Amino acid sequence: MMLVLLIAVPLLAGLLCLPLSTIHRKAPFWLSLAALTADLLVAASIWANCQTDAVAAASAGRWLISFRIDWIPQLGVGIHFALDGLSLILVGLTEFLGIAAAISSWSEINERAGYFYANLMFTISGILGVFMSLDLFLFYFFWELMLVPMYFLIGIWGHENRAYASMKFFIFTQAGGLLMLISILGLYFIHGRATGIYTFDYVQLLRTALSEPEGTWLMLGFAVAFAVKLPAVPLHPWLADAHTEAPTAGSIILAGLLLKTGAYGFLRFVIPLFPAASAAISLPAMIIGTVSILYGAAMAFSQTDFKRMVAYTSVSHMGFVLLGIFAFNEVAVQGAIVQMVAHGISTGMLFFIAGALQERMHTRDLTLMGGMWSTAPRMGAVTLIFAAASLGLPGTGNFVGEFLVLLGSWQAGAAITAIATTGLIAATVYAVWLMHVTFFCSAGTEWKFPDFSFREMAVAVVMIAAIVAIGLYPAPLLKVSALPVRAILNNTYVVHDAAALSQQSRAAVKPGVIR
Repeated sequence: MMLVLLIAVPLLAGLLCLPLSTIHRKAPFWLSLAALTADLLVAASIWANCQTDAVAAASAGRWLISFRIDWIPQLGVGIHFALDGLSLILVGLTEFLGIAAAISSWSEINERAGYFYANLMFTISGILGVFMSLDLFLFYFFWELMLVPMYFLIGIWGHENRAYASMKFFIFTQAGGLLMLISILGLYFIHGRATGIYTFDYVQLLRTALSEPEGTWLMLGFAVAFAVKLPAVPLHPWLADAHTEAPTAGSIILAGLLLKTGAYGFLRFVIPLFPAASAAISLPAMIIGTVSILYGAAMAFSQTDFKRMVAYTSVSHMGFVLLGIFAFNEVAVQGAIVQMVAHGISTGMLFFIAGALQERMHTRDLTLMGGMWSTAPRMGAVTLIFAAASLGLPGTGNFVGEFLVLLGSWQAGAAITAIATTGLIAATVYAVWLMHVTFFCSAGTEWKFPDFSFREMAVAVVMIAAIVAIGLYPAPLLKVSALPVRAILNNTYVVHDAAALSQQSRAAVKPGVIR
């Protein structure tokens, strides 16, 4: 029941936020903070309890912890939640960044606060459900649950062009979700026709034998939905507008968590369910990842809006994730996972800083900023640390993730990796430029505003500790993710043919290098 509690606690807190706002203006904030903290402690306890049994459980093919009951047995739908090392890492990241998002809204959200925190909690519940669901019907339910409250967060509490940004976000993600739904239904009926068992259960669907055309088309439905959320070029246009117009908490959740659901989808569903089709698109996917790295970096350097600039850096950083996933070796995939966590922390904090600046200066325009180091030295120092993390400075988690991705992808394609490496140079340029125009150069205006408060510094210190801890000692993340990564890659090469239709299990081929 611990897995059910992880989803139920923020969901119930969200429902209670609505009436509590009539009692006290800050009551929804404190309830949300308490719920997310309790969830984080539950996730930490699962992590601690599973450490001793992790190797044995994964070696035996079992999940670290699971919960399963029938929901709609007539249709083969069940409530099936489970955690392995991969999903456990992302659940912890969700709770961690959820707390930061709630704290960032302390002074920013003053109108309809109860409704705001309710939508924030519903979004968190949806994300947790995505990371834990092992029933494809349930997974799609939570995938869509993320969409609606985030639409309201942007559309109601966003900035100047919030209506346009929220609608664009909704259309892109909804279109991708519908393609995924078609693929889920196709997999459901193909499995039922072959076995006589109609089910949405992930574990059973892993055994589905597919012809080459079936596997390709079904895989593309999932892949497009996940590429939209990642986002990968050219399916990224919604991202910059949504980030720019969203409230600070919305930007933190978007960058730190919603983008990770796309990467998680590739690892959990695309590669294991469609190994042959995934291997076939590995080279195009790596090329798209490299294009995303370079395009995102170039676009980031050309922006004058602080939030829009940080949004495009996400396109670049998540390009490394896509490159690592489709390199199809353990080093690169583990690097992608570390990069997901490090990007969530560093970019989430940059959006936290952008929100703090906008609240004080009432602008995000970088050309109007400058010379603020003497005015806000604490804010400047924090920005410097996370700008350094964004460019992949050694000692930060981003460096570990990007280094492992490039090290692993070199085995899969040296030329592609060499081109992708130039993204690190571009990242250095835009990170240094951001610090220069924001805190050092003179803009002709002498800004005077309060430096980071105790509340904001508390968030910054915890975020700094997290990004440096990953950079200096990534072993806990690598240890927890190692066995799930191997389990994913062990199904990379599978032969689907007519003879396989009668088999009850798939023959796994040891993963190798994609040439």
